[in-house]
Amino acid sequence: MKNNKPYFKRFQVKYRRRREGKTDYRARRRLVLQDKNKYNSPKYRLVVRFTNKDVIAQIIYSKIVGDFVLAAAYSHELPKYGITLGLTNWAAAYATGLLLARRVLKKLHLDHKYHGSKVTGEDFNVEEGEGPRPFKAILDVGLARTTTGARVFATLKGATDGGLNVPHSPSRWPGFDKEGDKLDAAVLRKYIYGGHVRDYMEKLQAEDSEKYQKQFSRFVKAGVTADKLEEVYKTAHGKIRENPVHEKKKKEEKKDDKKVKPKRYHRIALSLAQRKDRVRQIMAAKEKAAAAK
Repeated sequence: MKNNKPYFKRFQVKYRRRREGKTDYRARRRLVLQDKNKYNSPKYRLVVRFTNKDVIAQIIYSKIVGDFVLAAAYSHELPKYGITLGLTNWAAAYATGLLLARRVLKKLHLDHKYHGSKVTGEDFNVEEGEGPRPFKAILDVGLARTTTGARVFATLKGATDGGLNVPHSPSRWPGFDKEGDKLDAAVLRKYIYGGHVRDYMEKLQAEDSEKYQKQFSRFVKAGVTADKLEEVYKTAHGKIRENPVHEKKKKEEKKDDKKVKPKRYHRIALSLAQRKDRVRQIMAAKEKAAAAK
């Protein structure tokens, strides 16, 4: 039997992104499928992804041709609101979710109807009122581990507090008691305001000041101490609610107003008169050279 390409292809995983470990198609199928009696109305997903330096939160809906992004928010936008450090921690993930929620509602003109919730740490679900229903999206975690306290759920909490209707259970948030089936709101509130980071900063400063200076060097340089951390996040949440709109960067105008000539890599075609004149110049140059001899 000849072991050719068709033979080995039988043993490959069918989808390329599954082979690359990027997409869980079993989960995606259930997140994307829409009932036919919904008449082609989009099924929105709250897509949360983490990189080494960024938190990405998007509202996406799918068509046959592919995915379309309705709105997006990134933690690298947070410095505009005063959060300049720790852009991938739990508190930053919450702020990114809040920014996305307010941005979507602003875009759909629902921001005045659905204000969300203040940061109390309590479980919050948007209540339907008169007029347009709350914007609903389903959480899409991709390949992330959905362990208790995972940052994915921080973005979820930020989105729900921002006014989105995302079906969820509080059992995966920090502070949830599995045996008592109860959420400790104080613990969750502490994480939202970076209290766990504050505790570690204080502990490290007391035990090993040299390590503290090294590990939190950027905090020290920016003048952000453990006591100021909660105030930084409180201020940022207020600013996000005031103006969640994404502003495009303006192109910097060049100082020199001179028009830059484009480079040309081929010779410009000459007219008949120019070609005749060129021949005349060549002949005159040859005659001059011959006379000089």
